[in-house]
Amino acid sequence: MTGPYRGRGVDGSAPAPGFRPVPAGPQTAVRVSGVDDAAGGPAAWREHAAAAEALRVRLRAALSARLAGQVGGNGRPAPNTQGVDRAGAEAVLAQAVEAHTREVLAAGGTVLAPGAERGVVAGVLDEVFGLAGLQPLLADPQVESVNVNGCDRVFVRYASGRRDRLAPVAASDAELVGLVRDLAARCGVEERRFDRGAPGVSFTLPDGSRAFAVMAVTARPALSVRRHRYQRVTLAGLRRAGTLDRALEGFLGAAVRARKNVLVTGGIAAGKTTLLRALAAAIPAAERLVTIEDVFELGLDQDEVAHPDVVALQAREPNIEGEGAVPAAELVRWALRMSADRVIVGEVRGPEVVPMCNAMSQGSDGSMATLHASSSRGAFTKLAAYAAQGPERLPVEATNLLTAAAVHFVVHLAESTDHHRVVSSVREVVDADGRQVVSNEVFCPGPDHRAVPAGPLRAQTAAELAAAGYDTTLAERPGGWWRP
Repeated sequence: MTGPYRGRGVDGSAPAPGFRPVPAGPQTAVRVSGVDDAAGGPAAWREHAAAAEALRVRLRAALSARLAGQVGGNGRPAPNTQGVDRAGAEAVLAQAVEAHTREVLAAGGTVLAPGAERGVVAGVLDEVFGLAGLQPLLADPQVESVNVNGCDRVFVRYASGRRDRLAPVAASDAELVGLVRDLAARCGVEERRFDRGAPGVSFTLPDGSRAFAVMAVTARPALSVRRHRYQRVTLAGLRRAGTLDRALEGFLGAAVRARKNVLVTGGIAAGKTTLLRALAAAIPAAERLVTIEDVFELGLDQDEVAHPDVVALQAREPNIEGEGAVPAAELVRWALRMSADRVIVGEVRGPEVVPMCNAMSQGSDGSMATLHASSSRGAFTKLAAYAAQGPERLPVEATNLLTAAAVHFVVHLAESTDHHRVVSSVREVVDADGRQVVSNEVFCPGPDHRAVPAGPLRAQTAAELAAAGYDTTLAERPGGWWRP
């Protein structure tokens, strides 16, 4: 049996197949195979698997014929009509199941039980329109990340922090590569290659999850999927979730309204993109935004109520001839010509740091970005390192001057002692002094790594935030507002 159900029941579970007779004509011996039957041995399971595979092949053929006019030459549905195609496909498959059952009954063969039929239909739909073997994992809202090290080594991390090893997502490594190649080709604004010439690929799944896969440079192909559980989130929502407290909610909201440039930092899976979304939710709807990402994740352009005027830009990889690449650094320069009120960079990871700082210091106040860093102070070292890698080859002193002119606040996320993602530090950038960026940590990590009020803001900054609605008395409580 091929496809994501090989080696398992057609509903994805370990089968315990058997057969039960149903009424048939005197010349026909018909058997119905179902995964819930208690009886049956290896021979029965082989017969069941054969029946399921025969139905799957029939449904794929029927569906391919139906969608022939709606897909490209590679047999994939057009992404912008995926919902319409799937609705029509369900009707096509229902008719194909009926026709297949009639033919099998007439021939005296084995037909699947209704539940098993539904499993095959769902599998075919997932193969063509969904995520195949990944579909049931990503349908679980508690799943936070999926790591696949070869088709049969699947590890899942849940929102609670629990980790499990689950069933295979593909029948073979070759099938896993085919799944990744198919998803990378039809998810996003353009096809992305995945082969020996391009052994690594990043792409966004239809639900907004971020995926990265690698092949040829590993013993077995590997796939990592990072989910964003909060596609629509506000600072108030993060307060309720325990990521920040009342003082931080008021402070960060006022910083956005006062058009302060904010750099969000943290480690891997610290919640940087989620916090960036929450900060963006505080931007007035009338403002024009340009977002820049390597792979679409923010999704601000998908919320026309909160952000009706958004242009989302995605870096482009070179084609097979090595031409046509558009790096994030170039997109930041383009954003300066697009009349943006604010520029939001999904993640700074290279030479785009210089044009980003230029954008922040040349009229696009209120801009934001994220950066991988182990501390709020460490962000300045990372910015200097990235700037030195760019074509400008800026020395540390010049980079620090540019950083001090561009960034107003660094907001750092970390893991608390009780294993929650929390805002741990907020640093106000004051000035640059040679090889150092002068900053003031206005919220510092407490005993449990949650941010608590620390040094005072500069008088001018405090006045600007107060004018934007910040209650400065919230910072007078030494332990913060994490607990009543």
